Amino acid sequence: MKPKFGRCALAVFVGALGAGVVGVASAPSQADTETAVPETVTIPAGPFVFGSDGAEREAAYRLDEAAYGHARTRESRWYDAEHARARHETGAYAITRTPITNAQYGAFIEATGRSPPDVDGRTWAGYGLVHPFERTRRHAWASGRPPAGRADHPVVLVSRDDAEAYARWLSHVTGARWRLPAEEEWEKAARGADGRRFPWGDTFDGVRLNSHDNGPFDTVAVGRYPDGASAYDVLDAAGQVFEWTATDAGRDRAIVKGGSWNDKGCGVCRPAARHARPTELKHILIGFRLVRESSTPITDP
Repeated sequence: MKPKFGRCALAVFVGALGAGVVGVASAPSQADTETAVPETVTIPAGPFVFGSDGAEREAAYRLDEAAYGHARTRESRWYDAEHARARHETGAYAITRTPITNAQYGAFIEATGRSPPDVDGRTWAGYGLVHPFERTRRHAWASGRPPAGRADHPVVLVSRDDAEAYARWLSHVTGARWRLPAEEEWEKAARGADGRRFPWGDTFDGVRLNSHDNGPFDTVAVGRYPDGASAYDVLDAAGQVFEWTATDAGRDRAIVKGGSWNDKGCGVCRPAARHARPTELKHILIGFRLVRESSTPITDP
């Protein structure tokens, strides 16, 4: 049986068909639009602590060493390129509470005919990643549908361009402007204003996130770890999947944030951690969430 998309995804697609042209979707009804909008949380304007200091990075390396039994992240200086800890300021914005799911992305695929999340063996081999190609098959879509039982899992095997195309489509069908978050916006939403090392506080706790420490070594339905919420009630910001940001990192590369189900330790799951990945990469460890802009000031709820 083909998995059904969630109520949110179906509402977007119904709105698209109501416009008369699949993929244009210029005039969904108000009810359809309200149902289609991914749930967001408000991030107020103001300062927050961005980046990390030497003590935080040292603690991250020690977490990794204890979990893996070796010092490869330290030897490779994984965390040395993090921004220096400092106070930064953002405007107000709303961000999706969880990463975008297969069901939500599925409405976009149905409405536009864009290629569904997948990767072929030759392309995967060219990435030079440690995961075997066979492992991608549990995440790959078939006949335009996500794998059975994964409608509420984060969508993966999407490039940054795919994520941006989804944001443009969602903007068109809802009338609001959606986009990928900048690195600073993502980090503020994930850690709050006070500079905590993890979304929930300064101490790592493997039961609060989907990482290889206690997780199933796979994606899970979004929102399954409510005790891992940030100060703004953002979920799955540590572990689960890395997430594309709008922040560039050199030619054809972009910053990803958050860590994944594959990681343990989990130094890489800190909001301050940052890594650059090729923008065309379609990885089983990378998904995304979106920011929604507002034409009027956003205040605390």
